[in-house]
Amino acid sequence: MRGLFAFLKAGLAVALMALAVPVAKGQEMQVGTEAGLQDWITGFRARALAAGISSATFETAMADVHFRPDVVERDRKQDEFTKTIWDYLDKAVSDDRIAAGQKALKQHGPLLDQIEARYGVDRHVVLAIWGLESAYGAVRGDIPTLSALATLAYDGRRGDFFEAELVGALRILQARAVTPARMLGSWAGAMGHTQFMPSSFLAYAVDYDGNGKPDVWGDDPTDALASTAAYLANFGWKKGGRWGDEVTLPQGFDYALAGNRTQKPLSAWAALGVRGAAADLLPEAWAALLLPAGARGPAFLVYDNFAAIEAYNKADSYVIAVGHLADRIRGAGPFTAHWPRDLRALTLPERIEMQSLLLRAGVYGGEADGKIGPLTLSAVKSFQKAQGLIPDGYPSLDILNRLR
Repeated sequence: MRGLFAFLKAGLAVALMALAVPVAKGQEMQVGTEAGLQDWITGFRARALAAGISSATFETAMADVHFRPDVVERDRKQDEFTKTIWDYLDKAVSDDRIAAGQKALKQHGPLLDQIEARYGVDRHVVLAIWGLESAYGAVRGDIPTLSALATLAYDGRRGDFFEAELVGALRILQARAVTPARMLGSWAGAMGHTQFMPSSFLAYAVDYDGNGKPDVWGDDPTDALASTAAYLANFGWKKGGRWGDEVTLPQGFDYALAGNRTQKPLSAWAALGVRGAAADLLPEAWAALLLPAGARGPAFLVYDNFAAIEAYNKADSYVIAVGHLADRIRGAGPFTAHWPRDLRALTLPERIEMQSLLLRAGVYGGEADGKIGPLTLSAVKSFQKAQGLIPDGYPSLDILNRLR
């Protein structure tokens, strides 16, 4: 099977290139309806076959694909991007999830120890991803993956990405790694215990139990947990390292040093007065300072392993949740600093307005699309500096009101 999945990975690369061909100008299709999706599938067929999908596989797999309006709705309301980080963490690292993780650790301890020994990835982090993605296997998703991916590709917000993932799913089916009936998962097309996208499955899934093919869908989590460790190892997980540490900052600290992911030696942070909040900092070589709620919330030094988890999901709130849940399962306590719970998250129109105003102020070079990323945070920091405010880069309602 190793040769087969190497072939599949190569085929996915071909699929990605084939799907890069733009749709002809003037091509019309219905948007947001079952009929519109079926028209899209008709056009997609030629692109899928050009990417190596057989006509037999296509006809069988796509015969029962339908438009899912619930999928489009969920795509617009992802918790990591629409909630404050403290509201997100309240759910992601709840007492019930911590207790369930400790129970799962006892139940699967020997397996997780073996996986950690083979891949060098902290078993508590693998366990935390499992907990966040599927409640330790209890909620793996019941949405047909092909329908979810086809709906999102047709919807068009990230059409190229989801179309390539749809081809990946068809390649998995073509290899008979799973049946269409068992290929179930989340609204975004992620599958199984640790919610692998089809491209991640093709690239990183491992047959750890030795039964001939990777299986992330069944009740046995063995292959899914090993595949997650293999994924993190591939993205640079450093054995024995941590994701990050909560820290305290001294009076008069220069907040302009935070938020841009510029790493400094730990000794340099210590010289600036940065200290571990709960214990001495581990001797990590380099770290960046992260303020996910601005100057009023907890501060973190984050290490290279933060970036490894980020490859799984780029939202800072997700990475912090994984790391914190892993620590809590291990027996650590909650964060020592309090979150600024009197603040609220900006709505999408407010985020777009903030970016438009930052553009007008000449400090922002991106688009007014409502996506708060490094460019927006840097622009907020520049505006704060100009206003004589603490330059922590946090896009609060107060900043929006000052821009108006």
